[in-house]
Amino acid sequence: MAGPTTAERGERQQESSGPPRARRFGPPRLRTIIITAVSLALVAGGTVWVLYGSNWTRVDGVSVSGTRVLTPAQVREAADVPVGEPLVSIDTEAVEARLRRKLPRIDEVDVERSWPHGIGLKVTERTPVLIVQKGKNFVEVDDEGVRFATVSRAPKGVPALELEPGRSGSAGASLRRFGDDRLVREAVRVAGRLPAAVARDARLVKVRSYDDISVELSGERTVAWGSGEQGTDKARALAALMKATPKARHFDVSVPTAPASSAS
Repeated sequence: MAGPTTAERGERQQESSGPPRARRFGPPRLRTIIITAVSLALVAGGTVWVLYGSNWTRVDGVSVSGTRVLTPAQVREAADVPVGEPLVSIDTEAVEARLRRKLPRIDEVDVERSWPHGIGLKVTERTPVLIVQKGKNFVEVDDEGVRFATVSRAPKGVPALELEPGRSGSAGASLRRFGDDRLVREAVRVAGRLPAAVARDARLVKVRSYDDISVELSGERTVAWGSGEQGTDKARALAALMKATPKARHFDVSVPTAPASSAS
């Protein structure tokens, strides 16, 4: 009797190999699903316990960096970070808001979680560009015109601001139109545009009106600047004028295309 043909043998092999392959790629068993679900629940529960219930991730210290005038102790006190609380529950935005409200000297602050149990405060303080005398004290003004601190001693190298706009005529109209705050910002704008060599000698920025701002330098020298507009052109004209007439005592760059100087 003849044996099976090649075709028949192939069909038998396919039939014998079919069921195991189907079993191999069939749906996962119920027990596997249950084990996986329980494992995930245990992992999630453990993570929650570590973050909220464990002593491993609770705040035990606050570090401060970037201070110059302020002390780290002042910053920590104003931040009022709840030591002992879970690190993950600390409201970093609320900490930042407290620092800005209680310490106006702070310009920027980054509040960061330092795992597993610390808070880091990176502070950037405002820098005074002008000071305003107030009785025996001095009010510091930054490059945005913000009056942020009152100190008993004037910081070195910072020119004073004299804001004395007239109450009548064009000066009075300027005051009514712009207000003190705008005039202070214009003075800051002028101070920020002075050439570096001139800024080091600046002693006083005097504001009479929006377009009548002058700068007094050491050696009884003065600069009529005008308004805060065209600051770059005026700075360039002043540098050239002072180089060309080093013995002059009065410089006028209110019209930068027609600068002038004189000995008196």
